[in-house]
Amino acid sequence: MEIHKHHHWPSSLEEAKTIQENLRYQVITTDKLPETIKYVAGVDMGFLEDGKISRAAVAVLSFPDLQVVETSLAYHPTTFPYIPGFLSFREIPPVLDALEKLQTIPDIILCDGQGIAHPRRFGIASHLGLLIDIPTIGVAKSWLIGEYEELPETRGSWKPLIDKEETIGAVLRTRTGVKPVYVSSGHRISLLTAIEYVLHCTPKYRLPETTRIADKLASAR
Repeated sequence: MEIHKHHHWPSSLEEAKTIQENLRYQVITTDKLPETIKYVAGVDMGFLEDGKISRAAVAVLSFPDLQVVETSLAYHPTTFPYIPGFLSFREIPPVLDALEKLQTIPDIILCDGQGIAHPRRFGIASHLGLLIDIPTIGVAKSWLIGEYEELPETRGSWKPLIDKEETIGAVLRTRTGVKPVYVSSGHRISLLTAIEYVLHCTPKYRLPETTRIADKLASAR
């Protein structure tokens, strides 16, 4: 797939913060999806040589049957440090390289990280979705920001994730009796629709099949 929309990549934390603040208002949190969803994808990262080299993995699955259609790997020098809240600047450059290798263009991308459930409402899923203009969903394994009520143990249960009286995501139980995940709109998708797709993509395990497969590729497991 062709990647057209780039901005300069920052060399400092202040530059990164400015980019987030400037772009956050372009994020769309309503449904702007293709009429038919044929392919869903997951992206994830691994690191080599003590973090000096980033290995980005993309797995494209058919929808709704979740069969692997295509995978892609890309290696890229790591150019930004690990700083919570700014992971997109470390991870997106190699992810873009991996996406460019794809022949199958995904209709929705599920990211291992936050969407708008972020201090500046611009996590990696929102950042990536805005750059490539594809609907994205943040599916994070851990909490970053916001408050929520305890949710039932049953699969499909969820509670709003709220920050400063704004609903920024959902805490979603994808498997009965297992820790929840943190779902938020990335770009061009609403929270309720995002929850539906995440549940469909998690038929057996805690994490979506897209993310699970991309994680194995990125980690070379």
